[in-house]
Amino acid sequence: MKYLIVGLGNIGPEYAKTRHNIGFMVLDYLAQKLGSASFEVSRHAFVTEIKAKGRTFVLVKPTTYMNLSGKAVGHYLNSLKLPPEQMLVITDDIALPFGKIRIRAKGSPGGHNGLKHIEQTLGNNNYPRLRFGVGDDFSKGKQVDYVLSTFSEEEEPELQTLIEKSADAVIAFGTIGLERTMNQYNTK
Repeated sequence: MKYLIVGLGNIGPEYAKTRHNIGFMVLDYLAQKLGSASFEVSRHAFVTEIKAKGRTFVLVKPTTYMNLSGKAVGHYLNSLKLPPEQMLVITDDIALPFGKIRIRAKGSPGGHNGLKHIEQTLGNNNYPRLRFGVGDDFSKGKQVDYVLSTFSEEEEPELQTLIEKSADAVIAFGTIGLERTMNQYNTK
């Protein structure tokens, strides 16, 4: 079985460690953990492939910037001939407190421009996603500045453990299925 794992983020060193790039961070960790795979430049994305527990995971980091993430999603679903149910999108979420992970089979974009574009591209919101809580510690009108900022000193010590937990959830998605992964990883 093959699975498409899309980590949302923005390319460029100025975005590398920002909250908005948590999807990239999880995929970077997975690539290093499972075979020290390096990403190659491909159409609309940086791409690599890893294997775990008899499954193949195609890791995609879109190079289209967040607002056009659907271009990469549409291209790789089509080229790999996979249904959206075999794709997991990893994204930041300001509606969840820092450290909370929510995995869902579908859902609204909730104001997230990357998810909005994926929904526009697919024509629906019926695709699994892992929402990584980054909190909402920003004043009115400062949402963009917040998601494009780095994690705080207080959050930094926990960040690696949370990235690892998210990576484990990705592998679980491909091996035990969406329902069991949701039961195991959705934190209360």
